[in-house]
Amino acid sequence: MNITITKNYSELSVKAAELFYKKIKAKPSIHLGLATGKTPLGMYEILRKKMKTDGLPTDKLKVFNLDEYVGLSKNSSKSFYTYMKKQLYEPLGLKERQYYIPNGEAKDLEKECLRYEQMIDQFGIDLQLLGVGRNGHIGFNEPGTPFDSLTHVVKLKESTRKVNASFFGDESLVPTRAITMGIQSILKAKEIVVIASGEEKARALYEFVHGKMTEEWPITALKNHSNVTVICDQKSARFLKRKEGVSHD
Repeated sequence: MNITITKNYSELSVKAAELFYKKIKAKPSIHLGLATGKTPLGMYEILRKKMKTDGLPTDKLKVFNLDEYVGLSKNSSKSFYTYMKKQLYEPLGLKERQYYIPNGEAKDLEKECLRYEQMIDQFGIDLQLLGVGRNGHIGFNEPGTPFDSLTHVVKLKESTRKVNASFFGDESLVPTRAITMGIQSILKAKEIVVIASGEEKARALYEFVHGKMTEEWPITALKNHSNVTVICDQKSARFLKRKEGVSHD
């Protein structure tokens, strides 16, 4: 595990964007796993601008999204499909054949989960981006999710819906369920990058770095992965102890 602690969110976004830019430049046919939410927004803005300015080719990229709300039209302004389309898919000129996201409107949700998992297995993910919830969730894998879980339907905890309410204007409008890559699905990626910002993420990062593996903190499952990079700001790193592999920028 490599940990980089930045001064603030802006520097975190730059560091994360630089990492992804270098990986894409080195392998234009790279398969990315990407996350939504507030934390990646700064990184996505920097990444798309740099890629467009430098003319980095994108026609061989493939992108897999971590999750999608159940029952929300993909064309809804609140869907993760729309989020990703706005942040990266359209600005980078990606074709529909290049990006994959669970279908939250599928009539048979179990079959949709199986289909998505099979696509992950078929193509593979080279580099997976993750945020982390204040309760340690990765993707929408809430506390108590088995570490061997594959893509599945999850009932969102009230705390998670409350955090996501900022995108909807009211918590009551936030869907109660989502399709998410499972923890085992995430661990299939060759490399994982976790980004975290703000004091509310500090306990989750502490449990990941210094705590024991437990399903009560889903992020601790990443201890089982051989190639994890953490990029976090000082506020989210406030409980981390200095140790080998931790760098301060």
